[in-house]
Amino acid sequence: MYTVGQEFPEFSLQAVVSTDPGKEFEEITNETYAGKWQVIFFWPMDFTFVCPTEIAEFGRKSSEFAERNAQVLGASTDTHYVHLAWRESHPDLKNLPFPMLADTKRELSSALGILHPEAGVCLRATFIVDPEGMIRFASVNDLAVGRNVDEVLRVLDALQTGELTACGWTKGEPTLDAA
Repeated sequence: MYTVGQEFPEFSLQAVVSTDPGKEFEEITNETYAGKWQVIFFWPMDFTFVCPTEIAEFGRKSSEFAERNAQVLGASTDTHYVHLAWRESHPDLKNLPFPMLADTKRELSSALGILHPEAGVCLRATFIVDPEGMIRFASVNDLAVGRNVDEVLRVLDALQTGELTACGWTKGEPTLDAA
């Protein structure tokens, strides 16, 4: 699995960016949001149970990521057409403010090493990538366990300080002195 300190792999994927007719799809690459922090999270499958709770929460917190110069990207191995159908049918996903990447060929998820060995779908992986393209945080959950979006924000805040931060540190608290 790709991990902290490695460069996030190159990718070029179709994505759902809107539900507006004629504006639904866009190609997103690893360069699309160059110069920004990126929070890239993966879920197993569309039209499931845990996944929409996480995706909707990333959507609700999207402005908080944007305030930190971070672009949220969500991905699964479903096609961009399936992503669009899910967005159109699920009220919590209809107006998502971030792209839903379609890793249909499983190239990115395979490169990252986050495919479930039996199910062949993405594990619940989250990567925080700095503006230079380096992975600064990597986390993978079991298929049945949803992630905590507030914790992802907290880690992003800590990374952006460039300082040492204590366990449970939150934005606005003092960082640690190494001396």
